[in-house]
Amino acid sequence: MKPAAKKPGFAALLRETLREAPTPWRALRWLAEYVALRTWCVVINWFPIELNLRTAALLGRAWWALRPKNRRQALENLRAALGARYGEARLRRIARRSFEHFAQVFLVELAMTPRLVNLWSWSRYVELCDLGPALRRLLEGRPTILVTAHFGNFELLGYAIARLGLPLHAVMRPLDNPLLNDFLLGSREVAGLHLLYKKGAASRFTDVLGAGGALAFIADQDAGRKGVFADFFGRKASWYKSIGLLAMRHDAAIVVGYAARTRPGFRYRIAIERIIEPAEWRDLPRPLEWITQAFAAGLENAIARWPEQYLWVHRRWKTRPKAELAGVTSPAVNGADATVGSPAADSPSLGA
Repeated sequence: MKPAAKKPGFAALLRETLREAPTPWRALRWLAEYVALRTWCVVINWFPIELNLRTAALLGRAWWALRPKNRRQALENLRAALGARYGEARLRRIARRSFEHFAQVFLVELAMTPRLVNLWSWSRYVELCDLGPALRRLLEGRPTILVTAHFGNFELLGYAIARLGLPLHAVMRPLDNPLLNDFLLGSREVAGLHLLYKKGAASRFTDVLGAGGALAFIADQDAGRKGVFADFFGRKASWYKSIGLLAMRHDAAIVVGYAARTRPGFRYRIAIERIIEPAEWRDLPRPLEWITQAFAAGLENAIARWPEQYLWVHRRWKTRPKAELAGVTSPAVNGADATVGSPAADSPSLGA
């Protein structure tokens, strides 16, 4: 993985984009998307964020009403995950509110965070809750892996930590549009958040953790058939091996954290759900599976408190275990061999 290096400048980037785009129409589309995004960011920053959030919630309701495929996917996931706990009417409210929440996150909060959250103003919008043990690890320079999910405002979590001056490297998949990708890098790196591209990741992961640094992942992405399976809301889900393998290789703690909206508006709590210390798994016979199940359970516990802030529309349980497909009951702890191999090829990423 190469560091997500800064571009030489917009004019040079634009020339490079126009030259390297596969077709002229693709280049024009990239440019139009970039102009639209920059225009949107300028316009919404003219208005108070509370007004923008109310508008975005209405757009989220329109998303719910006009995209039946997305609505069915969210309800299908919710019925399987929480159907034993809530009735159909409650599940539909959770699903609709999830659409509204992520419309607010994607359309407003991501664009306005760089202006609103800085070293002097962050406490107006962010509450830090019981971060002491995790902060001590970061300040003492001990290798740490931070994991979160498509939950709450996952971008704000890394951004706020970096804004406070704490060293953090986040793994990302580059956006297809190089102009948008450059804009994203610039807006995040100005806060001190170091973004690393997933491709060719092994050496940079080793450099960061070997130097006692911190790596951040969005961990709840489907890892396909090569992943390790662990329970998530009562169903097996495929998780990337890389988080557990990196923890085993570097004797790193895994911090399960989140940024959850606790009041209406742009008000979030950043908290730690679980810290998985190496001493907990070091002598276990199958540490990879145990680690994966431990952080999966931590993420589930956080999401269960605010289920309307989870991205239920994404296909988290897409890949099924071979034993399930064959009609065989799988063991309580499933997954691949825990031999420590290269974590780079199957790494989750930030914002993918």
